[in-house]
Amino acid sequence: MEQITDVPKLALRAEGAHKGTFGRVLIVGGSVGMSGAPALAGKAALRSGAGLVRIATPESILPVVAAIEPCYTTIPLAEDNDGCIASAAISNVLDQTMQNDVTAFGPGIGQSRGVRDVLNVLIAQDDLRLIIDADGLNCLAKDPDWVERKKASIILTPHPGEMKRLWSSLFREPIPADRTAQAQALAKACNCTVILKGAGTIVTDGEKFYGNTTGNPGMATAGSGDVLTGIIAAFIAQGMTDIHAAIAATYTHGLAGDIAAEEACQVSLIATDIIAALGKAFKQ
Repeated sequence: MEQITDVPKLALRAEGAHKGTFGRVLIVGGSVGMSGAPALAGKAALRSGAGLVRIATPESILPVVAAIEPCYTTIPLAEDNDGCIASAAISNVLDQTMQNDVTAFGPGIGQSRGVRDVLNVLIAQDDLRLIIDADGLNCLAKDPDWVERKKASIILTPHPGEMKRLWSSLFREPIPADRTAQAQALAKACNCTVILKGAGTIVTDGEKFYGNTTGNPGMATAGSGDVLTGIIAAFIAQGMTDIHAAIAATYTHGLAGDIAAEEACQVSLIATDIIAALGKAFKQ
């Protein structure tokens, strides 16, 4: 497998550009008690250059999500009695995906029947650029036949625990100890790009791989993965391929975390510190 060592870069911004030039991001996520996750992804996407960011979230938590950041817009979705996205939201979500360049699914979303129904429809859409994170991955792990229905272009972003659950649902053999081998096997089996998070994050499309060199233990904090999801979505919206967006986002996310840790300390680092440091990361 070929190793990639150079980190892809965003193109320079043209003088006559407008917000449509830099793409439209849709984030589908959130549930009662988990309003912060999609908001973090949305803020990160904005700070990473996306021209427009929209968050589709259960209607009862929409006011909370909207109040966190005025620069993205929000879309109310039908919800079940537990405050998770309901199956009735499918048509609304599909309509929204058609109006945006990339969809990120999973931050704070839960694992309800409705959430799984929405995800099942999304993965079967031709020409959909889709990032699946957090409980979106756990929903996939409960459905070993999802690969057969897959038509979307998908990036999977598992942490080690999510990776083990995905592996158990798709493979009969034990998961290998080598993280690169894990990620490569999953990418090949699913025909997806995989970002296996953790110390020395691995990015691969099954043929090429990148081992990340940025980041620190302070980034092991709630919401850090949601921030990464937003960065990936922004890079795809700005025209990057899946593998290039995954590599560049992983590197930038880690670099922002390193800058934030230098300004404060690893112990006190929280996800919003990573977002706040993105501007300095882009300057570097």
